Amino acid sequence: MTYLYPKHSTMPLLVLVRHGQSTYNLQNLFTGETDVPLTPRGREEARAAGEKLKDTPFDHGFTSVLQRAIETMSLLLEAAGQEKLPVTRDRALNERNYGRLQGLNKAEIAKQYGDEQVAIWRRSYTVRPPGGESLEDTYKRVIPYYEEHILPLLQKGENILIVAHGNSLRALMMYLEKISEEDIAHVDLATGAPRFYHL
Repeated sequence: MTYLYPKHSTMPLLVLVRHGQSTYNLQNLFTGETDVPLTPRGREEARAAGEKLKDTPFDHGFTSVLQRAIETMSLLLEAAGQEKLPVTRDRALNERNYGRLQGLNKAEIAKQYGDEQVAIWRRSYTVRPPGGESLEDTYKRVIPYYEEHILPLLQKGENILIVAHGNSLRALMMYLEKISEEDIAHVDLATGAPRFYHL
């Protein structure tokens, strides 16, 4: 398995893309499963990702049911000239739910609860924010979905594009790259930046 841009390969390819910048990203708010749109910059990030993928033909796409991921996929495929790609949407790929923190300002929450507690809520594998999901909870819905619906297509030799969210993709990266529970705390994904896996 490699994570480099594919030049000429006959191996099935999996590409992960985190959605472009959302309005809550811009405002430094906890987003989670709140269904917020892209910003103008987010739409540009989606188109830029599509430009990078013009020479990468896909057989199927997967995304969450949240509009920021759906719009990123649409704009990306338009820029890549692959608007007719069949795309499956599923809640299993949604961002992790941040519970009662959703919609609240991250800096203000840090003032109230302390930087260390906020870091634990955001980065711990097992600790849930109040009323929300841990990364472990997210992993337990993302990976079974991947194994049942996406992996069989890769095993048939198809190229697959997944456009989803920071935490749902981090969960998948843990699985694909065998990242430990401790090390995943230090892994982040930039918005709109494709990540390639030859399988």
